[in-house]
Amino acid sequence: MEAFKACGADSIITIGAHYDTPHGVACAMMLPLVMEYNQDCTGEKYREIARAMGVAGVDEMTQEEYRKAAVDAVKQLSADVGIPEKNEKVREEDLDVLAADAYADACRPGNPRDTSVEDLKALYRKIMP
Repeated sequence: MEAFKACGADSIITIGAHYDTPHGVACAMMLPLVMEYNQDCTGEKYREIARAMGVAGVDEMTQEEYRKAAVDAVKQLSADVGIPEKNEKVREEDLDVLAADAYADACRPGNPRDTSVEDLKALYRKIMP
């Protein structure tokens, strides 16, 4: 999924490397956040994600509605299988290193939305306790 492979991949690799967070857990924690971050650059792709996630009435939704529905469905799936929304290990004093490492990752330039170190810090703050 383009909305995730770049910005999501670099942030996940960084979380795993710094905190020994299992890759799948980091993926599930970051996916809805990165989806929200990239949603304005995804065209109609989230309509298909919402449909695949079983969201009813997708064809009657506006783009804004089906994008939100797709993100909400992914969040719900993570909650249903016990994925935490927060990573207790991530601290404010770590954000400079985390964001710099994620920004330097080879996947970042492929993100659908331009990404800055500050944007990455903001994403990490969303998983902080």
